[in-house]
Amino acid sequence: MNSFIDELKDQLKRNGYKLTTQRRVILDTIIENLDKHLSIEDIFDLVKKKYPEIGLATVYRTVQLFEQLGIIYKLNFDDGRSRYELYQNKEDHQHHHLICLKCGAIFEVEEDLLEDLEKRIEKEKNFEIVDHNVRFFGYCKNCRSKK
Repeated sequence: MNSFIDELKDQLKRNGYKLTTQRRVILDTIIENLDKHLSIEDIFDLVKKKYPEIGLATVYRTVQLFEQLGIIYKLNFDDGRSRYELYQNKEDHQHHHLICLKCGAIFEVEEDLLEDLEKRIEKEKNFEIVDHNVRFFGYCKNCRSKK
């Protein structure tokens, strides 16, 4: 993970930014919660525990900067809150998500389920696909068992 942090430091530096204490704490928080889909408010609440003097505006600006630089990407699950994930492998497609309509739980599907479809579309439509984003909506195991 240290080489990943060094790579991010270099990326910030190349773009004229420093990895300040605030940016480092925000980045560490995102990395420590890789399995979660954090909103800016979630990030702020977690960062505030480690760095009480940080402001919400700083978190907003830093998240926007990280998104602009391709360090994180924004996810929209149609629930009125943007969520963010670390962009770990820029060569791969984004993974798919399962979203429970009752409790709001979000689960990741790591497999690229659409590879064959993409190839067919590219061939038939002469269109180069660079990425896709798929969300499946339904009910998780816990919510289904409560019915």
